[in-house]
Amino acid sequence: MRNEHMKAVNEIIGAVVKNNISVEAEKWLDEFTQAQDQATLLAKVFVMLPRKTGKLPVAISEEQQAVLSAAGFGYISSWTIDRLARVWLLAGLDPGDKELLFSSVNPLFLSAEVNEAVALYSALLFLPHPEIWAKRCAEGIRSNIGSVLEAIMENNPYPAANLDEAAWNQLVLKAFFTEKNIKLIVGLDQRANLQLALTLVDYAQERWAAGREVHPQLWRLVGRFINPEIFETLKTGLQHYNQMEQRAIALAISQSDYQPAKDYINTFPELKLALADGSLNWNSF
Repeated sequence: MRNEHMKAVNEIIGAVVKNNISVEAEKWLDEFTQAQDQATLLAKVFVMLPRKTGKLPVAISEEQQAVLSAAGFGYISSWTIDRLARVWLLAGLDPGDKELLFSSVNPLFLSAEVNEAVALYSALLFLPHPEIWAKRCAEGIRSNIGSVLEAIMENNPYPAANLDEAAWNQLVLKAFFTEKNIKLIVGLDQRANLQLALTLVDYAQERWAAGREVHPQLWRLVGRFINPEIFETLKTGLQHYNQMEQRAIALAISQSDYQPAKDYINTFPELKLALADGSLNWNSF
């Protein structure tokens, strides 16, 4: 089912690519897609591709955008044509020989410059046999290059679908460390877990001890796991009188089953009112 879904998406992306490049570039790409020795040619074609396609922002028709958005890939409208073409090129590789596929693509990660790395991590979900790239994705989280981290963390369904809990937690924690757009992490709520909540609570305590604010989205990942220990930390946050942090903690508590925390929130009239009128939601932070 997934293969058919991704095949349809790749066909649309292929049409978008061809609408954004010259006839000469299209012919050059077609020669690669029809070649029998793709594994041998891949590295050269992958590196040369921007010279053929250019690096302009992608232009997508309203109809194409509607279809891609419905399929969960509307975010590619913010890409450049070389990034999209590289992803499409990788998505079309022969899935027949898994080992050959891995041995052909993996070296690209090892030698990639920044834009190449961005395209590679953007392509993880589109690649044949996406499950074999989980370790590579986890290693990418260690990068210190902002655009590479954004390619992995933001608007990328791959990590939530394929990373184990430890790697996923590391991704989320690093997203807070490096001040990425937390709201763009796909699967954030679905992959919330107790260990992550405990780690984020420790991180919040460190921030407060250093006199720094805590990102309000952090509490989004804590609410479902409130226990007596976490509750003590939340009380500290509520007593800091930072309105944004207070409201985020209140919203997290409202999504908890821990009654002592719910009772405590009722001692803050402004927070109680904000929760009652429904004006608080995570998109407001």
